[in-house]
Amino acid sequence: MNGPPSSSKSKQHRLNEWPLLPSPAAPWRPALARGVVLRRDRVRGADLLLLPERVVVLDGGAGEVLRLCDGVRDVDAVVAELAVRHPAAPVAAEVPVFLDRLRKEGWLR
Repeated sequence: MNGPPSSSKSKQHRLNEWPLLPSPAAPWRPALARGVVLRRDRVRGADLLLLPERVVVLDGGAGEVLRLCDGVRDVDAVVAELAVRHPAAPVAAEVPVFLDRLRKEGWLR
């Protein structure tokens, strides 16, 4: 038998004990992964992602995008904020792809 018995008492117990997973429809609220730090290098004039055993020098507005990834804003809110700051930039097309790429790398959660 897989899992606990299916009586209503044990269902309530199960819900109280096991962490509930977010709904598949829940929006992703990107944040830096554990062990990843965003820093500004004033000497180079560049933003850096400090990773375990690695440093990534960020180009263009990547640091500005990542500063908005606070785990509170969802991707749409990040895009909306950047669209206000940079109305002529194609943020709606580029930012979600950029964030997804960083999540696949394991740099965002």
